[in-house]
Amino acid sequence: MQKPSRRDAGAAAAAAIAEAPISLELDHASMSDIAHALASGHVTATALVKAYLARIEAYDRDGPKLNSVRALNPDALAIAGRLDGMKPSARRPLAGVPILLKDNIATGDKQPTTAGSLALEGAHARDDATLVKLLREAGAVVLGKANLTEFANIIAIDMPSGYSSLRGQVKNPYVPALADGHGIPLVDPGGSSSGSAVAVAAGLCAASIGTETSGSLLHPASRNGLVTVKPTVGLISRAGIVPISHSQDTAGPMTRTVRDAALLLNVLAAKDPLDHATQKQRRPADYTAGLATDAMKGARIGVPSDPADPLNDCFYGKLPLDGARLMADAIKVLEDLGATIVRASMPPAGWMNGPGTTMAVLNRNPLSANKGNPTPQRIVFLYELKHDLNLYLKDWATDTDIRTIGDVVAFNAANAERALRFGQDLFLAANATRGDLSEREYKSARAMDLLTARTRGMDAYMNQYKLDAILFPGATGAAIAARAGYPSVMVPGGFVSGAGGKDTPDYPFGVAFAGRAWSEHKLLRLAYAYEQASNMRKPPPGLPAL
Repeated sequence: MQKPSRRDAGAAAAAAIAEAPISLELDHASMSDIAHALASGHVTATALVKAYLARIEAYDRDGPKLNSVRALNPDALAIAGRLDGMKPSARRPLAGVPILLKDNIATGDKQPTTAGSLALEGAHARDDATLVKLLREAGAVVLGKANLTEFANIIAIDMPSGYSSLRGQVKNPYVPALADGHGIPLVDPGGSSSGSAVAVAAGLCAASIGTETSGSLLHPASRNGLVTVKPTVGLISRAGIVPISHSQDTAGPMTRTVRDAALLLNVLAAKDPLDHATQKQRRPADYTAGLATDAMKGARIGVPSDPADPLNDCFYGKLPLDGARLMADAIKVLEDLGATIVRASMPPAGWMNGPGTTMAVLNRNPLSANKGNPTPQRIVFLYELKHDLNLYLKDWATDTDIRTIGDVVAFNAANAERALRFGQDLFLAANATRGDLSEREYKSARAMDLLTARTRGMDAYMNQYKLDAILFPGATGAAIAARAGYPSVMVPGGFVSGAGGKDTPDYPFGVAFAGRAWSEHKLLRLAYAYEQASNMRKPPPGLPAL
């Protein structure tokens, strides 16, 4: 494959932007619309930042109080002012475009990087994460840091999505109501990148960057009617991101359209000497190339649901009626676009987990219905967490006395009333490991993950049926693709309702295309064809233009 240049990607991005129509209704304007308006002189970066700040004040801090933005960049307006005379171009395709970052992504500026933890309140980073440097080089305005599930949802069993001890609970903009007196949402906002997703869905930024270990991009994108790319591990550098697991961690874009996600991948996908996984990277010169309405024609799409094998249907079999109807409609769209649908079960879900890949952790969450019971948890996550987080705290964190996961555990215990609303059972389990990844149980678990999810899972399934992609409902396929280190692209699929046995207003549900390593370009093309044919995204109600 021809090695792409950053200039080629920038030129392609600028050309794509030039083709976009001008529309500046910020509640649903795409990033391409916004960049085109900047390039044509219809708006300035300063005006955009002020407009987004007004929406954040009206809808995130006031009104429904979505709570998706943890903190604003105090230098955002100054940065925008310096970019007012610069238009998006091949060299700087994002010039003036305001973007939010999940608050586990380091910035070497005035903004703290906290992972949503009281233990890291006020902690800064010695430098920008590599992906932040790439965004700044492309001209983006870092608007601020998005709220998240604390430590990307690896601190406590059954912690609600979007809750952090530092900032509180993110709400789903389609159903912002709370379920009970504990302040837990009736419809959760998705995985740990919930703040990043809600902010984009609510029109509080042009786009955002989230992270995923297993479902934390895909689930919030599904729940908020967005597009995301959970890339192949190594496509986007993880240097400067507060980690869970180097085996599976990755960052990814959260946008309103497939084209916008492709444009951001053009900027973010780059080799980095600080992240060895990027050295194997393969990417095209331009992820927007070939985004066409006929891209689905002739594609073979696997649907892991065989009517003749109903007991082995962990992806489609437990869908509620409206979710099942939505997926049936999505499959019909794919068939109408010329795809061949292959219905065939994958290996049983229990085998996908693999023997020796989980360990029992005592659930100490005081608000969990399973408090006091042992709960299976991923061995790879808990063992890599201590090793990887200790390295981040040593090499990246500044202005803090917290240097190890043990320090976090001790701080939380000393400040339990504020810091441990849902406990820290997973941190306790991780801290009990050696922290050097020398244990045989860790090595065995990692090998079994690859054997089951990749070799005997995704690879075997796609090889047997000669598939171009696998279609999953919502984030149901997140774990198998993540364990394999393989990519997924989420796109809005429609709306469902109901949660926890209660009626709710409609909220989004996405469809995901998953594939082999480095197949992001193919998946984006398939997702684009589906997106254009289905046109399922609608902005949240009750958040009109100001």
